[in-house]
Amino acid sequence: MGSRLAPMSSPLFQVVDLHARPATDDLDTVVPADILKGLNITVNAGEVHAIMGPNGCGKSTLASCLLSSPEYEVTSGQIFLHGDDITDWPTDVRAKAGLFLGFQYPQEIAGVSVIQFLRQALSARKGIDLSVLELRLATMDWMKRLGMDSSFVDRYLNEGFSGGEKKRNEIMQMAILEPDLAVLDETDSGLDIDALRIVAKGIREVRADRPTMGVVLITHYQRLLDELAPDHVHVMVDGRIVASGGMEIAEKLEVSGYESFRP
Repeated sequence: MGSRLAPMSSPLFQVVDLHARPATDDLDTVVPADILKGLNITVNAGEVHAIMGPNGCGKSTLASCLLSSPEYEVTSGQIFLHGDDITDWPTDVRAKAGLFLGFQYPQEIAGVSVIQFLRQALSARKGIDLSVLELRLATMDWMKRLGMDSSFVDRYLNEGFSGGEKKRNEIMQMAILEPDLAVLDETDSGLDIDALRIVAKGIREVRADRPTMGVVLITHYQRLLDELAPDHVHVMVDGRIVASGGMEIAEKLEVSGYESFRP
């Protein structure tokens, strides 16, 4: 794909007619079908968008494609950030440019402490070589806001963490790295109601500190939407957005399910 220009008056983030499938190599005899089949979404600065859909509709595939996971390949379409076509950009370049992905299942990294990980990530994101002491001071406030013990940053990344600790750690990373767009892939997965409220409060506080940050929430459940009140709710079915609106969309889903949105 060559370099292309985004439309005039470019929004913060835009996905245009995106098609994607599982990655293949030259030894594969069967080419898999596209999972994303012409997906479109536009996020303006400061907006929160929620994407809801049944299992297998392509929600996590979308999250992976937005950060250029090698597990998937974009077959057509474009992705724009700040008006730049980032469709061909590798993961690290996208992250440096201001994209953040909160994982549904954060990976454990033995031997690497949370504080070491954050220092490396922040240095790559912003070119700021903070000392461990400076970064520790910066994380103390967020640990307090997220109900985390002060010794948390000295633990190995996600090793032995509860589900709630993993998700709160993701939100702390988002706060420290200061992305322009945060994609949160089922952040509410596996959380009880108390942990969900703490995570939602953390997201609200990050947004209060960075009011121009855009957020894309990928979720199954209305309960996170009730906590965060997104500006736009989208229903994703069979690899594309089939309906968009406000919270009334989520309320309709609660009553009639996804079948009412199928073509």
